Amino acid sequence: MTIEFPILPVEQPIGVFYIASIPADILLKTLKNVHRSMGGDGVQRDASKSRIKEIVSFCSNTDSVFPTPIIVSVYNNIVELDEEYNKISFDDNTIIGEVLDGQHRLLGLEDSDNSSHFNMPVVFMFGLTPEEKAYIFSIINSKQTKVNQSLLYDLFELTSKRSPQKTAHEIARSMNSMQESPFFNRLKMLGTKDVGQDLATLSQGTFAQSIMLLFSKHPNKDKERLYNDEPIDSEDGTVLRMYFYKERDEVILKVLLNCFTALSKVFSEEWGTPSKYILCKTTGFRGVIKSLPSIIRKGIEYRYLTEDFFNSYFLKVKERLRDKGKSLTSQDFGLGEAAQNDLAGCILEPLSSFIYTVNKYSTNKN
Repeated sequence: MTIEFPILPVEQPIGVFYIASIPADILLKTLKNVHRSMGGDGVQRDASKSRIKEIVSFCSNTDSVFPTPIIVSVYNNIVELDEEYNKISFDDNTIIGEVLDGQHRLLGLEDSDNSSHFNMPVVFMFGLTPEEKAYIFSIINSKQTKVNQSLLYDLFELTSKRSPQKTAHEIARSMNSMQESPFFNRLKMLGTKDVGQDLATLSQGTFAQSIMLLFSKHPNKDKERLYNDEPIDSEDGTVLRMYFYKERDEVILKVLLNCFTALSKVFSEEWGTPSKYILCKTTGFRGVIKSLPSIIRKGIEYRYLTEDFFNSYFLKVKERLRDKGKSLTSQDFGLGEAAQNDLAGCILEPLSSFIYTVNKYSTNKN
């Protein structure tokens, strides 16, 4: 069956192309992905199964959106272009062209149950040579700039709905702005250092993404449910989940403030000299975060998550590191995830034998 759609011509130095809105189900029947691995003049990379799976999941969200156009190189003499009336027409049972950009979106839609809900913006480009197709593909994929993770978390400040990401952002902002915080002026809030931030070694994105794992096992699922005013699970296996569930973000902030204040005092030299030690860098910070669920659960057993509790525990950690002849340097721990796991393991070594004696001057249980 011949179908037609209105188009909008766009003139740029490379020539004229046309933009249309086409139902996704039509595109799935009429477009082809041609990969370099197939030989010939195909320009597409092989599809990523994990990326397709992500898009399938995204398609089920109530606020899912694909504003970026699918870019198509139209085959000759297949699509009828009416420039006078600004419309195109083609047989919906015929392959009309190949995808230059957008294959994962289409493959994800194909595997989802929601393709019929989407009209997709499409750019139709006519008469491209193999060289021009390769040029357009390379320009699209070489000029894209990955969005800074710190900026992504900072943007959650603009949302009115509650989410793990927004809570993590607000805690990061508080930690960076509170003068009593060991992270005061030490987080790169948009991923870059401001003037006077000589000791800033952690980005806002790293900080927020890491602490979020303490109160949300599936942050995107929680975000989606909260966006739709649906209940979230009161328990998901994360150690501070109940506080997040009860909207007690100030308690999460206080627990982290107590923990890292104690850490910064016990390891004062390491905290104050990030150029020499890993404690305040990504490796050290994530290693500490990985150890925290077990330490916090121990504190919950004592019904104390005070600075004094964490101070008592980190003193034991310091003793253990000294006994092993290890310092918090990259020379002793290395870098990357393996180093994070190694550090977390060292931090947790004293836990099984740790007995907390309550300081009578410590009255704050949060």
